[in-house]
Amino acid sequence: MTDDDRLTTSFPLAAYAFESSPLSAARTAEFRDYLPYNQGNRTLIAEEDGTTLAAVSAIPMRQNLRGVVLPMAGVAGVATHPLARRQGHVRTLLHQLLDEMRDEGHPLSALYPFRPSFYARFGYAGLPKPRRVTFAPANLAALLRVDLPGEVGWERVAAGYPAWRAFTERNLQERHGFAIFPDHRAVGMRDRDEYWLLTARVGGEVTGAVTYRIDEHGGTLHGNELLATDPLARALLLQFFARHVDQIERITVQVPPDELPELWLTDLDVHVEARTAVPGSSAPMARLLSLDALSGLPAGPGRVRIELTGDRWLAGTHLLDGTTGVLELVDDTTGRAPTATLTAAGLSALAYGVLDPAELPLRGLGEVSVDAATELRGLFPRRVPYLFADF
Repeated sequence: MTDDDRLTTSFPLAAYAFESSPLSAARTAEFRDYLPYNQGNRTLIAEEDGTTLAAVSAIPMRQNLRGVVLPMAGVAGVATHPLARRQGHVRTLLHQLLDEMRDEGHPLSALYPFRPSFYARFGYAGLPKPRRVTFAPANLAALLRVDLPGEVGWERVAAGYPAWRAFTERNLQERHGFAIFPDHRAVGMRDRDEYWLLTARVGGEVTGAVTYRIDEHGGTLHGNELLATDPLARALLLQFFARHVDQIERITVQVPPDELPELWLTDLDVHVEARTAVPGSSAPMARLLSLDALSGLPAGPGRVRIELTGDRWLAGTHLLDGTTGVLELVDDTTGRAPTATLTAAGLSALAYGVLDPAELPLRGLGEVSVDAATELRGLFPRRVPYLFADF
């Protein structure tokens, strides 16, 4: 689909699937405003007699997999006409979409599913959901008595967008699982200018940031992703929030899934939640589209032969070798390495670090012997990915 095609095909279908319905005329008129933020996307539709039956899109993104930044296809806008559902249209479109994105050099793919079990059939594995943290500013009072090195910056996000974008680029290089939108999509935050941007700086360098808005006096400060490279950066951001004790009742922010807010301060009264529910609040999912994603990754010691089954994009038998500290796909002439039979979702879960090899047989994601499990643990140590980008 070209830009203007989306106005009458994929946009209305996605709006029916994911927004309140029916749409007002004013909301429909807003579709054209979104075109610039979709210009680099790949959108496919199924059509019959001029009626759009289904639509899928891929956003060309980048993601950190175990320290290596790779092209990633972010799947979004998957929707079907209510009279054409359960007829296989989305399956056909997703096959075509992922074929094209893989062939164009995207070895990874990620998404937020409307139903995880549906995408599990396409080889996607579940990732941990970021946490939503809620607390009262009065609980941060102890930070107001601390002289912290560094400073904070405060401005509208439109003015501070270059600093925000640069900081997310830094996180992309440093955080496993982190993904960011391409420029054409990311600038939407700048153009809408709906948030304040708070930054923590040490030695002039941005080390923490969060965007937020306040709904009303005596209400809630709604923060988006709180990103901090170290405890000092986080403390600087929280100290700023503490100054709102006479303005707001509560603060809510999103944090990475490995963050422990209950340990931020002594006597901190905090609610931490990561709720999943179908269809509106699922955890993210991701998969490998190509074994090229594995070649050159940092790896622990291990050597194992994997047989990949039941997938359109990953197949065959391959020897994975991490004895040099870097993962290599090599020819095996000895036949002595332990063998594991894995689905695409099983291998993806290991690569993203979310499952132990012993869990795969329990989940129907493979058959792994004790010896093979030992080797796979060495190759793919457990990690906690943080899929920052919100589709």
